[in-house]
Amino acid sequence: MSTSTHRIDIVSDVVCPWCIIGYKRLEQAMLKYADRLLFELHWHPFELNPHMPPEGENLREHLAGKYGTTTEESVAAREKLTALGKSLGFEFRYRDDMRTYNTFKAHQLLHWAAASGRQTALKLALFDAFFTRREDVGSNVVLIAAAGCAGLDPEEARAVLADGRYADLVRATSQRLMQQGIQGVPAFIVDNTWLVSGAQESTVFESLFEQLAPGEATVADAT
Repeated sequence: MSTSTHRIDIVSDVVCPWCIIGYKRLEQAMLKYADRLLFELHWHPFELNPHMPPEGENLREHLAGKYGTTTEESVAAREKLTALGKSLGFEFRYRDDMRTYNTFKAHQLLHWAAASGRQTALKLALFDAFFTRREDVGSNVVLIAAAGCAGLDPEEARAVLADGRYADLVRATSQRLMQQGIQGVPAFIVDNTWLVSGAQESTVFESLFEQLAPGEATVADAT
């Protein structure tokens, strides 16, 4: 059988719990079709809180101020996310003192990682850093360590963060995506044609993949 390659553009933020849930559901569908389709993943920036101060904010207080979330609603949401994550092989470790952070630098590093085909590895390392270890993903130290975990050169990562060479491009990309109608995350765009908004069940992706040309392939990051 011939190989059919399909591009998936993923717009997300590393402090968005539904973004990792959505990715894990996508991953389930990709693995189910791994013997028929080849997928190329391309990650794109979306800042949930572009004006977040460097020191971050208490996550529960932030959500209360932004969305009016009560403590009871927060507890219920965290329990739901923790259970969902466990079912998908991802560990959320929420705590009352957990903080959320600015992710602009993280998106710059993710843009850099694309050239090495390590975007997905870095994205997952950052999800782990924030949700599982509750680390400051706006910190250069944390970002450089994540780069190393993802198989990237830590010293080059340090240089990328120091000179901000991708800052303007990341900002422009974020603005362009919003102008194109991406107002929330996660968002998955398949073959520049089909848009899947939100952390949909894996069956939604499976239904879409069933329409694509069959072929022998494996899951791959973009290079």
